[in-house]
Amino acid sequence: MATAREVMTAGVRCMRPGDTVLEAARTLAEIGVGSLPICGENGKLKGMLTDRDIVVKVVAAQHDPSAVQAGELVEGMPVVVDADDDVTTVLRAMTLHRVRRVLVLDGKALVGVITQADIARRVGNEQARLVASAISESER
Repeated sequence: MATAREVMTAGVRCMRPGDTVLEAARTLAEIGVGSLPICGENGKLKGMLTDRDIVVKVVAAQHDPSAVQAGELVEGMPVVVDADDDVTTVLRAMTLHRVRRVLVLDGKALVGVITQADIARRVGNEQARLVASAISESER
């Protein structure tokens, strides 16, 4: 079975807690993703910021995205796996926590992200369908 390192998308870009939501939104658009990790000093993971966070917590609440800091929107820690974990562990984590993405750590260093799309490309449609189904159950 493949490892998280073999399935992940490497080169994850982090935002700092003090970066504005406007900067984060521009970064999301520039690199074409829906979420960014928030990393503090020495690259330590602080949380995750999603495009949905920006829409619901800033835009819909009529806050100024250039005045809100990315770190203000972070709630709890994202789900993480170790780079050497096998894909079964990744699938279990996604299903258990009902998340569409997990961050990959090598020791304490953030080295990648695994999304549902990464799973679908690497492990086959049936496993990806099962994970997607389990995640979607929490949204009903």
